[in-house]
Amino acid sequence: MPALRANLARARGLAGQARLWAVLKANGYGHGLQRAAAAFAAADGLALVEFDGAERLRELGWQGPVLMLEGAFDADDVRFAASHRLTLVVHEPRQVEWLERLDGSVAMDVYLKFNSGMNRLGFEAAAFAAAHRRLSGCAAVRRITAMTHFAAADAAGGIVDALPAFERTVAGLGGEHSLANSAALIDHPRTRGTWVRPGIMLYGGTPFAERSAASLELVPAMTLSSRLIAVQQLVPGDSVGYGGSFVAERVMRIGVVACGYADGYPRHAPTGTPVAVDGVRTRTVGRVAMDMLMVDLEPVPQAHPGSSVELWGTTIPIDEVATAAGTIGYELMCALAPRVTITVID
Repeated sequence: MPALRANLARARGLAGQARLWAVLKANGYGHGLQRAAAAFAAADGLALVEFDGAERLRELGWQGPVLMLEGAFDADDVRFAASHRLTLVVHEPRQVEWLERLDGSVAMDVYLKFNSGMNRLGFEAAAFAAAHRRLSGCAAVRRITAMTHFAAADAAGGIVDALPAFERTVAGLGGEHSLANSAALIDHPRTRGTWVRPGIMLYGGTPFAERSAASLELVPAMTLSSRLIAVQQLVPGDSVGYGGSFVAERVMRIGVVACGYADGYPRHAPTGTPVAVDGVRTRTVGRVAMDMLMVDLEPVPQAHPGSSVELWGTTIPIDEVATAAGTIGYELMCALAPRVTITVID
């Protein structure tokens, strides 16, 4: 919880005068919706995708704005949003039609999405202007905020075309703007707009492939830890784990860790993926199994059954593990399995 709050403060410092949506979709990026909502209580609004999650936020007592990042999936969602005071993203014509059918007894705020190059959700320029006109005449709509989502804000020159396209499209329309995700918030002050929408940075992960979270002054919020449950002595030629993909070239000790892909550790993490035993960095060896993985104990001669193991956290950044496994930290956070015991440090 302190780490989440510290990262929120970091994002707030970068946002300037812009207000801040804390994104907590996917169960708070695997950290737990309720825990994330409590940690981000100082945010100006909370943003997510799941309508049951939005309902849960209201049940937990969150009275502030809630932004539904993919908008309504059907007409019932629009009525639900009206009754629960949710802000809907509008990114396709059916969503405009559903709002037009809603009576004006309860007016809601909407975010009208422009497709600036991601080519997932949003209106092209001409269609955006037409949708804006329709929503402006809709009795159920109170305020319209123009938004976009950058496809490459984490890359050099990644907003060179996208930002001017957005600015041309919204020129003269008035209202508020929301553009910046984590990468844009960190690297592109011009995209602050009225509202920023940080996600991964709030959880201590980096949005950049070549820059660490620590270099961005972010604090890891999730530690995946376990213990050694066995130690084996190998001689040259001994193999380890399924398929014998690792073969000892010398006498060595390995430790068996009570953690595997059923806990959310990446199955395809290769030999050499960083891990810490008793606080000392070492590496995995062999294939990750459902409930176990193996580690090289050469750098940790004092290790024994019961020794502590950090799979990721403060010693081993989650993004290092993700890179070794050919994925991103976002996925590892979200893949944490229900059987993992969670301890909250506050």
